Amino acid sequence: MLPWFQDQFPLYLAPMAGVTDTIFRQLCKAHGADVMVTEFVSAEGVFRRNERTLEYLEFEDGERPLGVQLFGGDPEHLGEAARMIMDWKRPDFIDLNFGCPVNKVVSKNGGSSLLRDCPLLARVARAVTQAIAPFPVTAKIRIGWDAQTINASATARILEDCGVQAIAVHGRTKEQGYRGEADWDVIAQVASAVKIPVIGNGDIASAMDLERRMASGIRGAMIGRAAMGAPWIFRELKHRAAGGSPPPPPSVEEQWALIRRHCRLHAERRGHETSAMHSMRSRLMAYSRGMPDAKALRARFSQVASLAELDDIIAAHLAAVEAERPLQNEAILLS
Repeated sequence: MLPWFQDQFPLYLAPMAGVTDTIFRQLCKAHGADVMVTEFVSAEGVFRRNERTLEYLEFEDGERPLGVQLFGGDPEHLGEAARMIMDWKRPDFIDLNFGCPVNKVVSKNGGSSLLRDCPLLARVARAVTQAIAPFPVTAKIRIGWDAQTINASATARILEDCGVQAIAVHGRTKEQGYRGEADWDVIAQVASAVKIPVIGNGDIASAMDLERRMASGIRGAMIGRAAMGAPWIFRELKHRAAGGSPPPPPSVEEQWALIRRHCRLHAERRGHETSAMHSMRSRLMAYSRGMPDAKALRARFSQVASLAELDDIIAAHLAAVEAERPLQNEAILLS
């Protein structure tokens, strides 16, 4: 069994393209995430030593346990790419992406496309497990291609037979994308269909959500979109998974400190502050959700181009929040 399942209920940070780079993974790790997975990496890009693809393989030892997630449809190339990655980078495991619904991935016979071709899925999984043995292989799947072809339990049994050691199940079909509700009844069926650990994924955004979903028989949980704007969610979930009461959410000041650190680290890594802040705009939009006066923040974030401008936004926002506090306290006393 993978060691991180032996004495805990591990919390995974879901791999998200353009989001879960090494900096964001480190921030989530600091707030309680247990297991990291890289952004998905093209096996063909690794096989052909594409320079841009190889950048996605970078990680720090402090992120461990960490897996590199591969996608593709050629068993031989996937096996060789996995072996190359283990030789070069020595991650703790290789994760196979059978869940991505994005058409440009599916059209190349990658991601959730393989849910429609279980013989090919099996050849891919077996090629990778054999190529890197005894190092572990895990996989991520969706519950099926569409509502008429829900086949997650059968897919999970195939992967288990191929030597995959854990499976993350996103509770939506490929056709759903990220719309509608995740089907946790199907995730529970998968958990009872195999002996290896099943990690549940989909619509976990609070400690209450996690507590309700733990009853499905999952051995771990994977958090994706809820972490994009609140990496501190792992602290809340970790307390609940251990049976304790979740801590209070971070103050606005604490949230801004993390956001500022994220931007600074990103600028330092990229080496060009303006370019880095442009690329952080979408991330700042995600951080603004749930913050006071979020609409005004998003308007300013759409133009931010430097850390100095961000500092001005932070100072103005904190001043406005502070000005509101006496009024809020008075309202509480009068209620």
